[in-house]
Amino acid sequence: MSDIRVIRLDEKLSRFSEHWSPKIIGQINEMEIKLAKLKGEFIWHHHDEEDELFFVISGRLTMRLRDGDLTINPGELVIIPHGVEHMPVAEEEVHLMLIERAGTLNTGDVQNERSRPTLDRI
Repeated sequence: MSDIRVIRLDEKLSRFSEHWSPKIIGQINEMEIKLAKLKGEFIWHHHDEEDELFFVISGRLTMRLRDGDLTINPGELVIIPHGVEHMPVAEEEVHLMLIERAGTLNTGDVQNERSRPTLDRI
């Protein structure tokens, strides 16, 4: 039998507690499906070649853009095109799904203590 299975987001989210450290839960062609927990402010950054999809599962995410902020509620998503500078902000804990090209660095063009060049698969 193949390795096809149902993935329960709540079960996967229960496996980790750290913020700003995405976990890979699957892959579709060259795109990785990731879960993350966010709280507080991230950093201003952009991705030279990769677009990012942020789907909010729970909580409310503010996506700061240089020309204004967007509020993303549970069940909503936003796609940030490559090259667009952005900064995610979560006043309270936010659980989200990310869909982005495999190997996309979470801090984009910035290398710092929040950079996660290697992600866990859960």
